[in-house]
Amino acid sequence: MIPTERLNEIIQRFECLEAKLNSNPELNELKSLGQEYHELRPVIEKIKSFKETTNLLEETKSLLSEPEMKFLAQEEIGRLEIELADVEKELLLALIPKDQSDKRSVILEVRAGTGGDEASLFALNLIKMYQRFAELNQWNFQIIEQSMTEIGGIRELIANITGSNVFGKLKFESGVHRVQRVPETESSGRVHTSAATVAVLPEANEVDVEINPSEIRIDTMRASGAGGQHVNTTDSAVRVTHLPTGIVVTSSEKSQHQNRAKAMQVLRTRLFDMQTQKIQLERAENRKVQVGTGDRSERIRTYNFPQGRVTDHRINLTLYKLEEIIAGNLTDIVNGLIASENAQKLSEISRND
Repeated sequence: MIPTERLNEIIQRFECLEAKLNSNPELNELKSLGQEYHELRPVIEKIKSFKETTNLLEETKSLLSEPEMKFLAQEEIGRLEIELADVEKELLLALIPKDQSDKRSVILEVRAGTGGDEASLFALNLIKMYQRFAELNQWNFQIIEQSMTEIGGIRELIANITGSNVFGKLKFESGVHRVQRVPETESSGRVHTSAATVAVLPEANEVDVEINPSEIRIDTMRASGAGGQHVNTTDSAVRVTHLPTGIVVTSSEKSQHQNRAKAMQVLRTRLFDMQTQKIQLERAENRKVQVGTGDRSERIRTYNFPQGRVTDHRINLTLYKLEEIIAGNLTDIVNGLIASENAQKLSEISRND
């Protein structure tokens, strides 16, 4: 059922925005008004289509009382009812509240969990999966810091993924990823279970988080890459410690200036994420299902190599195309999680109205 009051509120807001935009607002106000106007315009189009189809259906039903028009009216009513159902579905989806963080770039953090060397190799698989997914979406994937194992696996990696709607597509990846496979070092052919944790944080802007300079400590040190590669002869690596929270961020590229900027960006993002998580947990108290809330202690997905399947436990989705997924084709999983989240939001709209 379409909430009529909500539609009228949206129409009134859109008309108000039009009036303000036509009154030559200041540049800063023009930008915010223009953005909201741009976001509401497609919703208004769907509302217009919904109202037109509803009115046409009512007019056609009135023809049923006329004997010479009854047969044609019945046929037209059947067609219009199908059309209205489609329009109503599109409108409901358009009414779903948008998460403004969905548009943001992200800080990706991947860490090896239980499973020793095999866990570090799985963490490397996940990183390559996200790198390929970023390429497919024309995003930029930049490594900020990484720690590798002696066999070439990943203990920990922090990366910045920039582009359009990155968080909207990757936010569901936060959590524990589990792998079941026979390690290369396993001579008996026994399947091992290992894990890696993933955190996807919406990138924070300076206006989102204010950091007091007196609350941070910045240290410089000798930078070194994996296996002794990219070792610098200057103390270019930067470690930033946020004293109130104990958060420590390191960046080890060649430029000390860039390292400082990157470390501060990661610190802002983590502090912004702490604020966001607190709000989400408060909102989630009344929910029974929490798809995509970013609970990083929850096992969200299993990659079973012997059976060639991937299972996302939050939406009970199992796909038997592990090789495609581990190669970066996450589209089916991402779309399934987005659809589940939208269904949940629609349910909340229905309950509230």
